[in-house]
Amino acid sequence: MEGVLRVEEVNALGNEQFVWIFNNIVESYPSVATTISKQRPFASADHLADAAAQYLDQLTPPDKEEVLRLHPDLAGRLADEGKLTSESTMEQRSAGLHNLSPEDKAKINQLNASYQEKFGFPFVICARENKAAAILQGLQTRLHNSREKELETGIAEVKKICRLRVKALVLSEN
Repeated sequence: MEGVLRVEEVNALGNEQFVWIFNNIVESYPSVATTISKQRPFASADHLADAAAQYLDQLTPPDKEEVLRLHPDLAGRLADEGKLTSESTMEQRSAGLHNLSPEDKAKINQLNASYQEKFGFPFVICARENKAAAILQGLQTRLHNSREKELETGIAEVKKICRLRVKALVLSEN
């Protein structure tokens, strides 16, 4: 998906407008937008996404856990009830999670529950870069990681999601 705003337009936004537009580049965590709005001007969509990634890298482990806890389970209850953010809905659909067989749906729900129980936050993966089978495999594989490794991996996935969300909003310069 190609962006809709030129970087010059992004840089000219008032702080409230900037935060309103970029409030969900990290799922339900608008303080990213609030903080990076002060770093303008940005040279490109990548520069804006890099600022968000640096913000995430500087968070304390408890704050990183909070960022992960704000993500919905993949193909979970919120998706079933139509209560995902518009971004999450599109991302999960792009991975084909809305078309899971009943068996795969049961399996992903069981794996999500096991993951949540072990780590204390939901499994996060960049759904737009994966399909349902790869997501199921990723869940199975990552369940064997340490909590520290999963915190690091989860935040790396959040940064991928964030970059794609920024690029959906800001035109890339050619």
